[in-house]
Amino acid sequence: MNQRRLLIVGVAAWAASLLLGVASASNGVTGGSMGGMMGGLFNGGSQNIGIDRAVAIAQGVAGSYSSGGLTVDELMEFTNNYYASVREKSTGIGAFEILIDKSNGDVMEEPPSMMWNTRYGMMLGGMMGGAGFGTGGPMTVTSDRAQNIAQQWLDANQPGDSANSPDSFYGYYTVDFEKGGKLAGMLSVNGYSGQVWYHTWHGSFIQMKDLGA
Repeated sequence: MNQRRLLIVGVAAWAASLLLGVASASNGVTGGSMGGMMGGLFNGGSQNIGIDRAVAIAQGVAGSYSSGGLTVDELMEFTNNYYASVREKSTGIGAFEILIDKSNGDVMEEPPSMMWNTRYGMMLGGMMGGAGFGTGGPMTVTSDRAQNIAQQWLDANQPGDSANSPDSFYGYYTVDFEKGGKLAGMLSVNGYSGQVWYHTWHGSFIQMKDLGA
């Protein structure tokens, strides 16, 4: 557990603010206020633990689950933080996503994973069913539909960017998007409502390690 010091402080208040943002997002998009909060926690800083150390931390998180069935799929470095995707070995389905502080290696679950993930999410989708989150059943939004939703959002908000094929998690999808053929950012799509959550907290993309999961 020393290797994955989870930032739990203030999570209840944080979750409440997230739910308020989701409930009040008339355009079906959330993430704006979250971006400011995330910037305060993961702003890059003057020190950098390095991508190899970040990979080791992410692998420690995946390996800490007693089932032993999780593995790190990829790790990305952004200006503000490291991002890692953790998958189930047996199914290939995404388990959860984490952020790693570049300055000290602290770890937290990514906001969409925390709030929308119906199996591994910190807040558990079933517990939040009254706020429009999934209840744990099969997602009603297909992967193709999620990509179309993501592209529609990009066309309206960031013309010229193109959505890649979604990565499926329990309760939602995460979609990388490109600008001029280069990775430019990420957004998530709720697997039940189709709501879009733009990842405002990463900053600019720097590099990626594909770990072959």
